[in-house]
Amino acid sequence: MRTSRIARETAKVTKALSPARRHQTRSSLASYAASADQHAASKSKATTKDADDTSSLSSIGSDVSFSEAEAAALRSGKRKRDAETPVTTPSGTTTTTRKSPRRRIIKVEEGVDIEEVGVSAPKKARRQPAKQTVDPTTGEVAIHPPPNWEDVYAATQEMRKLVLAPVDTMGCERAGEDAATPRDRRFQTLIALMLSSQTKDTTNAQTMQRLRTELPSPGLTLSNILAVEPARLNELIYACGFHNNKTRYIKDTAEILRDKYDGDIPDTVEGLTSLPGVGPKMAYLCMSSAWGKTEGIGVDVHVHRITNLWGWHKTKTPEETRAALEAWLPREKWHEINHLLVGFGQTICLPVGRDCGACTLSRKGLCPSAVVVRGKKVKRVKKEEVVDKGEELVKKEVEEEVVEEKEVLVEDVA
Repeated sequence: MRTSRIARETAKVTKALSPARRHQTRSSLASYAASADQHAASKSKATTKDADDTSSLSSIGSDVSFSEAEAAALRSGKRKRDAETPVTTPSGTTTTTRKSPRRRIIKVEEGVDIEEVGVSAPKKARRQPAKQTVDPTTGEVAIHPPPNWEDVYAATQEMRKLVLAPVDTMGCERAGEDAATPRDRRFQTLIALMLSSQTKDTTNAQTMQRLRTELPSPGLTLSNILAVEPARLNELIYACGFHNNKTRYIKDTAEILRDKYDGDIPDTVEGLTSLPGVGPKMAYLCMSSAWGKTEGIGVDVHVHRITNLWGWHKTKTPEETRAALEAWLPREKWHEINHLLVGFGQTICLPVGRDCGACTLSRKGLCPSAVVVRGKKVKRVKKEEVVDKGEELVKKEVEEEVVEEKEVLVEDVA
């Protein structure tokens, strides 16, 4: 019907002349000008058939017109700032003032390329910690190890055989000189452990070498440590972390060993932890390496961090981790687990930037904390910047790539 056609055309022109939310470019303004010319031509050919056709809608459509100046401005793509624009409404014609923005940035997504990388379908893993049960009749407490701990342990041993870690050649167990006497070797092991705190194995090995070569012959012995000046000792161990405190601890320990232990190191955990700067981890490792006695597990940051990542327990301190492990781990593994996990933490399961893609535990679904890259999105985005400078519109187009990667834990994969 004629009335419906006029209504549609009226709505189209009204929408074109109303202030829009998005910026109108020259091409859009030109299209509006063309539609306005077509509407004016169609209106001149229209005739009234009967009185019923003179409805309110047809009246609205007949009042819509463009001045020659407005039509020319629309066709040219230019518009004077702050120009008044007539807008037709059912109640009549009103005039509004439309101001062009000074600066507006329009983002248009040209295309999205998606490239899947990493592990697309990792095996689901979940935490299976050790569990504690209590016998209701006897009240005896039993600790059940994690169900898959043997598979995890065996896989870690196989990975450690493939890669040489710094601890394999420069660990504290290898700090003692073969040519030294058993007493001097035990003393050198203790000094190496005291220097190892907050220090990398490579730095610790270099420091031990300086002590052996730059102290008077026969090198690193209790008598030479007692004789050396604190300033000179501090200079020799300067590369180690907290070297000032360690200088004081080593000098005080040397005097205690001379006065209380006949020049040797203590052969008990209690005696070792009584020395300045010696904690439980150093004491248990020293007992295993120096005396060949396995009294407990030496838990450092690697053992504490990795066993928590495996979900064997949920502990906050190395001492809590030691107690949790000793509750179920077979005693024959107490000595080797430190060396095993320290090397694993130095080569694959690093504190920062874990190489889960090269880890057998991740591929077999044995580590719930394995990080996998689910997908990588590369978006090519075209940005159009329109700057309104009065009578002139300036456009700038920039194309850039946006790379998005999403990393998730295996235990969080649906």
